[in-house]
Amino acid sequence: MTRSSERPAEGVQTVVELRRVVPECRVPGPPDPLDLSVTDHRLVLLGGAAMDGPRHIWWNFVSSRKERIEQAKADWKLARFDTVPGDDKEFIPLPD
Repeated sequence: MTRSSERPAEGVQTVVELRRVVPECRVPGPPDPLDLSVTDHRLVLLGGAAMDGPRHIWWNFVSSRKERIEQAKADWKLARFDTVPGDDKEFIPLPD
């Protein structure tokens, strides 16, 4: 079997091995098969070369370095992120 990154996606593709990372986010790898025959679901497939190492995820922040996650937390608390145009009234605090 060739890797999916080595062939174009055409017609019906069978995904046989996907590993659960966080709720509703999966990446290729054993042992958890994903059944794509269900209806009323959306699926986004992202591809590319393998990442150069692990990623750390906390709330809406993702980084290859835990220190950057901590900096993002501090920056969020101090409102250093740009607001969303047209939605600058509501501020969502960090989760506990």
